[in-house]
Amino acid sequence: MARMTVKTLAAALGVSPATISNAYNRPDQLSPQLRERILAAAEELGYPGPDAAGRILRRGRADAVGVLLSERLSYAFSDPFAIEFLTGLSEVVEEHGISIVLMPLARRAAGSSATDADQSDVTAVRHANIDALTILSLPADHPAAMLARARGIRLVTTSVSSDPDSSWVAIDDCAAGVMVGEHLASLGHRDIAVLVETNQPAGSPGRRLDAAELGYLDYAARVAGLRQATPGQVMIVSGGHNSIESGTTATTWLLDHDQLPTAIVGLSDVLALGALQALAARRLEVPGDVSVCGFDDIATAKTADLTTVHQPIHDKGQHVGRLLIDPESRPRQVLLPISFVRRGTTGPAPR
Repeated sequence: MARMTVKTLAAALGVSPATISNAYNRPDQLSPQLRERILAAAEELGYPGPDAAGRILRRGRADAVGVLLSERLSYAFSDPFAIEFLTGLSEVVEEHGISIVLMPLARRAAGSSATDADQSDVTAVRHANIDALTILSLPADHPAAMLARARGIRLVTTSVSSDPDSSWVAIDDCAAGVMVGEHLASLGHRDIAVLVETNQPAGSPGRRLDAAELGYLDYAARVAGLRQATPGQVMIVSGGHNSIESGTTATTWLLDHDQLPTAIVGLSDVLALGALQALAARRLEVPGDVSVCGFDDIATAKTADLTTVHQPIHDKGQHVGRLLIDPESRPRQVLLPISFVRRGTTGPAPR
């Protein structure tokens, strides 16, 4: 479906482009009923307004790319992974004078239905004046991604897709999970807790999750890899969105419920660092009492001597940037290398 413009909106409503323009700029020229009908149709069809559409009509592009965040906007400025990814992306796009639009998904209001949440989620995409969009760890059939396609916005994801026409830059998250699982299994670990993030506030009370509740593609793949390589039990626990505080509360939940495993795996280094804090507060030794492992290999992982899986975060951002700004850039499906980094937070399972 082509991008919605003033001309296509006018054709859909059976009015002239000038009438559409008047609905926004000279409302006194129209009846209230006609103006209301035009604005309602524009909202439904994703028409962003005359200024944005006019620039597109004149130049054929918006000179902006979007980054759809599954977290709050502050996440882009506080999370080490997001900072490094966006740094790589911005280094590429700024060379071409292109802007970045950060687009956080709205959170579900208390008492709202799933349908209400989906409608809220797509608002930013519905009104965005961008040429291309990257979505981080969200499924390709997410309502926001589907709306972007309907509007003719090019998509670049960070998860592997079997669609030959898709564009993505990713790592093999399942293989990463296998790396961690094989390492822990070789050390005798058969009882593992996995810390994941959810869209709950940071430091929410810990709770146990089922694999079906994992909302991020990379997390689901990492858990699948862990389970593939681990002969024992893998329990999934969350304490809120990706933060040290959430890793701390999830680990505290394990301790308070006598569910302490022999190994804890944070599906991000940030969550694993929170686990280390909670264990230290209870005077448990790492790795003597509990081994801890993370994912991503952010800078503070090395400082904490954290065993983890390294992925080239900065390179990922740069690759995504190239695909966003240039629809002809090749290849359009990039699988980046990963490596296992063994440090001091993992050791043999206690007898």
